[in-house]
Amino acid sequence: MRALLLGGAGFIGLHLARRLVADGHQVTIVDDFSRGRDDADLDRLRADPAVRVVSGDLTSPDTWAALPTGWDQIYLLAAVVGVRNVEQDPARVIRVNTLSALHLLDWVAPGERVFFASTSEVYAGGVTAGVVPVPTSEAVPAMISDVAAPRFAYAASKLLGEAAFLHTARAKGFETVVGRFHNVYGPRMGADHVIPEMSLRALRGADPFPVPGADQYRAFCHVDDAVEAMLRLMATPAATGQLVHIGNDREETNIGDLAKLVLRVAGVSPAIAPGSAPPGSVARRCPDLSRLRELTGYEPGVSLEEGVRSTFAWYREHGWT
Repeated sequence: MRALLLGGAGFIGLHLARRLVADGHQVTIVDDFSRGRDDADLDRLRADPAVRVVSGDLTSPDTWAALPTGWDQIYLLAAVVGVRNVEQDPARVIRVNTLSALHLLDWVAPGERVFFASTSEVYAGGVTAGVVPVPTSEAVPAMISDVAAPRFAYAASKLLGEAAFLHTARAKGFETVVGRFHNVYGPRMGADHVIPEMSLRALRGADPFPVPGADQYRAFCHVDDAVEAMLRLMATPAATGQLVHIGNDREETNIGDLAKLVLRVAGVSPAIAPGSAPPGSVARRCPDLSRLRELTGYEPGVSLEEGVRSTFAWYREHGWT
């Protein structure tokens, strides 16, 4: 199988590439390295004869003109993500995420199969407003409570992408699956997400140990489980044209308890200093995975403690302090 990973040098992309190569497939990675990391992990993957790495800006038509068609699977993972990045430059979020999606829709050939990576943020406003239940299914209304708020630029760009892929696929004759990720974490995801942030604070010896949003709840999904869900969906004909939640609904946890787990894994015991949640963050997030299970038989396989341990170990071993 020939797979094209757009944004494949990033967090989920590299884990997906490793899995595809391990399964015996040919992989081409396209990334502009503005967020995807050009590092030793990618170098090891690049050395595999089954892998080709292309440096390219997916907002530029020239990049698309140079790419061949005829792929068995295409994954659009490229996006500006992370609350800090989104709040600092929401205009860039809209531009990069939207242009990457629209260029792909113009370029893709009939018969190809495309995975579009979306986010649970598209309905977070509805949870905050009390009109969307948790655990949350795909059938709930998507709701952006304040379109002018910088952090919702990301949700708006992904909501547009969902609609664009689902409608254009029917009109243009290609296959698509839209996956909404819910709090995916793991090794090599940068420093702008809660589990890496806590791991780095613990490694740096923070005392007191700040825990913003300690009273909030999340259901975290290890990246290996997210990759498994993606591959199952892309291999399932019945998933074509479907919007599917991807995550782990088995271990919803309080953020304060998550901090205690990270500190136990780190072997330190500072004073915990609960703080206010970041503005606009949803109080609770947990997916309803009924559709994913019915389509693919997927079940999460990595426990929260196992995943936190592997993530913390990666940051410690790679000198992130």
